[in-house]
Amino acid sequence: MCLGIPGKLVEVYQKDELPMGKADFGGVVKEVCLAYTPEAQPGEYVLVHVGFAISRIDQDEADQIFSMLAQMEELADSAPELDSPAPSPPSWPTPQ
Repeated sequence: MCLGIPGKLVEVYQKDELPMGKADFGGVVKEVCLAYTPEAQPGEYVLVHVGFAISRIDQDEADQIFSMLAQMEELADSAPELDSPAPSPPSWPTPQ
């Protein structure tokens, strides 16, 4: 399983003989490799995993993913903080 984040392509170009682009992730623009999606064009959304655009997606799918991410953030923000410390690792017998 992987976590892919939608980014909107704002620019495409070649770099070291690879198709590359710049994608906007909610105001943060990052360089992404388009080797798996060389047909992607500026204005389109791509699903990005560890710097690689792994597929093209449409606006509706991007909006659904943004909605799910927002819901996850709300749940994380509303989760109660744990007051107890993390459990200690098991103690193993020392060799004699």
